[in-house]
Amino acid sequence: MEDRKGKKKIMVAVDESHCSYNALQWTLDHLADTISDSQLIIFNASNPIAYGAISAATYDTSPPDLIAIMKENQDKLTSALLEKAKEVCAKRGIAAETIAEVGDPKEKICEAVEKLSIQLLILGSHGRGVIKRAFLGSVSNYCVHNAKCPVLVVKKPA
Repeated sequence: MEDRKGKKKIMVAVDESHCSYNALQWTLDHLADTISDSQLIIFNASNPIAYGAISAATYDTSPPDLIAIMKENQDKLTSALLEKAKEVCAKRGIAAETIAEVGDPKEKICEAVEKLSIQLLILGSHGRGVIKRAFLGSVSNYCVHNAKCPVLVVKKPA
């Protein structure tokens, strides 16, 4: 379970929400001793660009440049998000590795947990009610039930 260097692997999943930033802050505030002796991975999974919707919205005449620009913009946003998270960790003296994937976040997070042999997954909760969760789904709920490691869900502060 531990990597070659004997360090435990902890992964914090982040997105552009305040809830995921809160989860990262909570982790740094409450698990600093554990993290300092572990390999910390900041992970982001973004939904793929809905090319079909673009095509339909432009009556199948979308310029190829538009798709390239949208992908480039998504890549820049992801890089900026991960760089910000890495800087937050560095200010606390914690070195973090960043990984980005494209795909359904809940599936990509669980795949990364298994592939990287993560020992603790930490993510934020949006605190949606039962109705919204039923329609929109819940990444944290999915990960709690499907990730191959313990999952810590950090709720938004009251």
